[in-house]
Amino acid sequence: MRIALVNPNWNFDGSIYFGCRAPHLPLEFGIASRMLRDAGHDALMIDAHLHGLSLGDIDAELKAFAPEMAVVTTAPTYLFWRCAPPELRVPQELCRMLRELAPLLVILGPHGSTAPRAALAKLGADIVIMGECEELLVRLADGEWHGLPGLCYRDGEQIRVIGGPGATRFVDLPPLEWPREWIARHHHHHHRFDADPMGPGAEVEASRGCPYSCTFCAKENFRNRYRKRAPAAVIAEVARLQGQGVEYIYFIDEIFLPNAPLLEGLVGRGLKFGVQTRIDLWKPDMLDLLGRAGCVSVECGVESLTAEGRDALDKRCKLSTDQLADRLIEAKRHIPFVQANLIEMPQDDDERVERWRTQMRNAGIWANDPVPLFPYPGSPDYRKLWGLPDDQAWERAHHYYLGQFDRFSDVQNERPRPLNELELEALA
Repeated sequence: MRIALVNPNWNFDGSIYFGCRAPHLPLEFGIASRMLRDAGHDALMIDAHLHGLSLGDIDAELKAFAPEMAVVTTAPTYLFWRCAPPELRVPQELCRMLRELAPLLVILGPHGSTAPRAALAKLGADIVIMGECEELLVRLADGEWHGLPGLCYRDGEQIRVIGGPGATRFVDLPPLEWPREWIARHHHHHHRFDADPMGPGAEVEASRGCPYSCTFCAKENFRNRYRKRAPAAVIAEVARLQGQGVEYIYFIDEIFLPNAPLLEGLVGRGLKFGVQTRIDLWKPDMLDLLGRAGCVSVECGVESLTAEGRDALDKRCKLSTDQLADRLIEAKRHIPFVQANLIEMPQDDDERVERWRTQMRNAGIWANDPVPLFPYPGSPDYRKLWGLPDDQAWERAHHYYLGQFDRFSDVQNERPRPLNELELEALA
């Protein structure tokens, strides 16, 4: 079967989107294309965001390929499934065009994983994959999908939801290969602040899922269970990227846990990399190894400055606030850029927060001005407010967020617009 995997050319104007707006490698499509080809299918990846493609450009490329199945993601790469744009404006515009080019239209991403019926209807698709997508895409291409768990699809006039979100094995994922011309265009170094880029950047997935269940994290319906790739496969993938000129990679892992075999394999390779993690899980000797392996950027989830606040977020953190500060300062001894993430919590008074931020700033550590987080469908925070997500989950969370707060993230350069208003643009 001929399968087109299409990443839209994302536009975030008016969105509450918290993620980075630069193009990143669509890892879910890179993995899926490898698995589809291994199964004997013809897979074409189109990354309209990385290549700046218009709808007309995509149309011309797909007409030449003549796909039997087109696949669209509703988030800009796996890295941002947990904080995707709530609105489906951009995928809607793309799907309207694809409907005329492929007999089978498949959707994947966080929207369909949490509200599959709504995603299917809004995007006019035939099938929605709930959860992680790679193995199910192969089974779809093989022709088996009626009654397959993890799918939502049209059956005559009805919409059927079979089972719930699925997960892949992941642990045996071989090294990925990316076209050289893609890497050459990948100028962005995600979350790097120690130096200006001298060569291309890239993203790599060393593990998937997280063993913790913090209330704000939208991972209940995808990339939930923690799994780890073999260090040799990750190192081989890194080496291949370095051979294409990559000087910096970002590990997109939900949580980059201490992993001595992987870090030891990276020592001496001349690679720079960034990670997101919890500082309470790293002891001084492992922070030293992390720095020697080439880490130049670490983003650490502290979230609250009181034990009560961290308990309210279900952080299961065993260190005190002073111990967290000491560990961050220890990390700064080995890593050029250290960031401590804070969330606006009622347990943290403004004076204490500003005093702690000043302490961190004096130690060379960046701590953000706490901002409220969006209650993403698929997070415990959403369930506490409204229960399990339904067809109106994304609209409900978005309306609540806009009505609750008058101060937003510093990546939002304007007040976000209502979700329905954004999606109506795609139908105009």
